[in-house]
Amino acid sequence: MIYLDYNATTPLDPRVREEIIKAFDEFGNPSSIHAFGKKAKEIIELSRLKVAKLIQANPEEIIFTSGGTESNNLAIFGRALCYSSGHIITSCIEHPSVLNPCRQLERMGYNVTFLPVSQKGIVDPDDVKKALKKDTILVSIMHANNETGVIQPIREIGEILLEEEIPFHTDCAQSIGKIPVSVQALPVTMLTIAGHKFYASKGVGALYLKKDFFIKPLLIGASHEKGLRPGTENTSYIAGLGKACEIVSEEFSDTVEHLQHVTESLLHGLLDISEIKLNSEGVFRLPNTINISIKGIYADEFVERLAYKVAISAGSACHAGIRRASDVLVAMGLSEDEALSSVRISTGKFTTEDEIIQAQEIIKNEINKIIKFS
Repeated sequence: MIYLDYNATTPLDPRVREEIIKAFDEFGNPSSIHAFGKKAKEIIELSRLKVAKLIQANPEEIIFTSGGTESNNLAIFGRALCYSSGHIITSCIEHPSVLNPCRQLERMGYNVTFLPVSQKGIVDPDDVKKALKKDTILVSIMHANNETGVIQPIREIGEILLEEEIPFHTDCAQSIGKIPVSVQALPVTMLTIAGHKFYASKGVGALYLKKDFFIKPLLIGASHEKGLRPGTENTSYIAGLGKACEIVSEEFSDTVEHLQHVTESLLHGLLDISEIKLNSEGVFRLPNTINISIKGIYADEFVERLAYKVAISAGSACHAGIRRASDVLVAMGLSEDEALSSVRISTGKFTTEDEIIQAQEIIKNEINKIIKFS
């Protein structure tokens, strides 16, 4: 079985696992002032330092959460709820944890603009500038798309918003560990981190919140995480997140070089097949992500055929026998047939060259079988 669905989730790095298990022994409540609590608090603050170092932030700007979805919700609702109404800008290709909060705010009476993308899947900074209103309270644009891997012009958008003094949130769930992410280079106010996308555990993440920027908490309780995320911190998983960030910092160049090598090798072999077309060709993409349309197949059926051989992902969804094309691919101008035939393949730092060779053969053979009997 070959795993090529790293954008969905990553396996635990063994070193992260060790860090998590070691932290289980420090069971004290981090809010307690006795020795047991102090030891747990030390673990959390060291992890906060490691997360901050990775994105070149200050430790006090890191808020620990349960993952990407909570971080996105905290950023968007936390900002919106500071106002009784207002205008929010996002794009039509965001993750559901951004799109659905924005839709909910729209139902609550806020004005939301969902920006289009080009045929390459890119948000135009000029479109952001044109969409701005006097009452714009937040812009949220993802750093890299989870389906296509296309990298958005966050720096250019951020510079526009900095000049207009409008807060900017970016979802970096997919970009951490694959491309440079620095709040010194990206002029953002808030930034989302999801641990399980870069070899930490599920159930832990963080929100970068620029110093002195105010948002409201979504949960009401005690004063944990500067009063923005009440509830006793998950010491062990936070320790794992810190370790994962430390590993990214230390091994970034080697990891990216490996991702580029195995991904390009896989893509080169697959493009020999005439039925395959690369989506978002000729633009900056994550070094590990391939999104292809395979003429003459339904992606959901193809992924199912490979289920116990090669793990990949379908952009389309099938519910109650009705197929629904990926909103991201449709927004890029792909036809319904092209979108329904699209699959995402995403490599990781544990992907081997042997796995790439095997995966190429398995995918080619399955395509040939479908074409032969169609």
